[in-house]
Amino acid sequence: MSPVLAASLQFLALAVALGLSHRPLGDHMARVYSSERHLAPERWIYRAIGADPDTGMRWPAYLRCVLAFSAAGVLLLYSLQRVQGVLPGSLGFASIDPDQAFDTAVSFVTNTNWQSYYGEQAMGHVVQTGGLAVQNFVSAAVGMAVAVALVRGFTRSRTGELGNFWADLVRGTLRILLPLSVVAALVLVACGAIQNFSGIHEVGRFTGGTQQWNGGAVASQEAVKVLGTNGGGYFNANSAHPFENPNALSNLFQVYLILLVPTALTRTFGRMVGSPKQGYAILGTMAAIWAGFTALMLWTEFHHGGPAFDLAGGATEGKETRFGIGGSALFAVATTLTSTGAVNSFHSSYTGFGGGITLLGMQLGEIAPGGAGSGLYGMLIMAVIAVFVAGLMVGRTPEYLGKRIGVREITHAACYLLVTPALALGFTAVALALPTPPGSMSHSGAHGFSEVLYAYTSAANNNGSAFAGLSADTPWFNTTLGVVMLLGRFLPMVFVLALAGSLAGQTPAPRTAGTLRTEKPLFSGLLLGTVAIVAGLTHFPALALGPLAEGLAA
Repeated sequence: MSPVLAASLQFLALAVALGLSHRPLGDHMARVYSSERHLAPERWIYRAIGADPDTGMRWPAYLRCVLAFSAAGVLLLYSLQRVQGVLPGSLGFASIDPDQAFDTAVSFVTNTNWQSYYGEQAMGHVVQTGGLAVQNFVSAAVGMAVAVALVRGFTRSRTGELGNFWADLVRGTLRILLPLSVVAALVLVACGAIQNFSGIHEVGRFTGGTQQWNGGAVASQEAVKVLGTNGGGYFNANSAHPFENPNALSNLFQVYLILLVPTALTRTFGRMVGSPKQGYAILGTMAAIWAGFTALMLWTEFHHGGPAFDLAGGATEGKETRFGIGGSALFAVATTLTSTGAVNSFHSSYTGFGGGITLLGMQLGEIAPGGAGSGLYGMLIMAVIAVFVAGLMVGRTPEYLGKRIGVREITHAACYLLVTPALALGFTAVALALPTPPGSMSHSGAHGFSEVLYAYTSAANNNGSAFAGLSADTPWFNTTLGVVMLLGRFLPMVFVLALAGSLAGQTPAPRTAGTLRTEKPLFSGLLLGTVAIVAGLTHFPALALGPLAEGLAA
């Protein structure tokens, strides 16, 4: 079987598996977030934290809870790393330096999971399981809660209440992420991923020395790492490490888990607004972008551009031989079109155009299908902008799902859209203008520019993957990337929740003959064009200086 055919069959298998999961999981999540019943473990948690899950919250209160919970998470995870040296199960590792502890705490709480350290040489069992893995669950649940709050903004009228954050957080964790992660971890263990709390072992002898490796609760953390679109690996090699991703089957399963929750949330959206076709319109746009990016990535990486490529069968540098070019390309597209950031190959070693595709996937806002929750609310923001553009073209007040998109609503949407480009492009410019940060670049010219641009794009969009050539464990990058991750996560949430509150306070507008049918393929095409023009072209000049210049020069 040819590598191209194998990659195509993997893509089809993914599409079929996601299609089979879409309806049952999406309907389950709709029931979870619409239920008025509280399970016994949930009631225990509410009593422990002093929360009343039946109290409705307006958007400022909902936002305060999001920020307070996340701030507590940063503080606790930072403290856990700073005292690691005296904790049991630390495997003899020292406490983490302040700048790196800050960067890591912010990274995992914001669902970014950017790592400027070697996991197997820095973090013990307590920090890995009691700190990082816990944040893998709750950071994803926070994103899902904000997405559901926005959906409620479309479904509710003449009220500013968007639900209860604590109920959404707990339900998302206990009823959705936890059971799915248990099943996923068992599958990964069956595929060969490790799951233990062993210490450091010495194996083999190489040129007079030994190689050391340590075990850990890898499969359980790997499951929620990809399911919650987190991305932080137990080992530095991430999903290229055989302990995390043993074979081609586990690799395909991980790509499936990355895409599972974000795609199913479109069904949840359709059910909650009372029109599954609305969810299919959003899903169709996401699927078109995903399929297009995958096809382009496969073409660029299989394209024979010289004798070396001819002999190797494609751009094999930086690819894990267990997965090949096809499995690596599928993973790279999935992880950058979502906020996952896990990697099974080095994106820095991709062709110039291939590296540009991974960058562009993040720069679109990771909306195809995006992160757990963040992908849905990002695409809904783009839908609001699309109907506003359509309204301007026909001279009619724009409406989406019966809600008018006026000055206040489009202002919130526009501010959301501008946050991440401003952060990524602004901090890239500052870093390259200063004398010290460019010293962390392993390459000069267009590729070196791409390394820095990729880092800040990844941080601003809460992705977490790296171009693998930038030495980012410096006070400058640890601090500035941490700041970018915080602003890139929570500033957009401010505008999402403000928009949700504005929509929830409206009286629904009746549908007329002039109402734009947003459940039709025509609207999906308009939405696709809006994403390409409004989001994509914002970053075109920067892409031209980096991956496009490198690709054209190859």
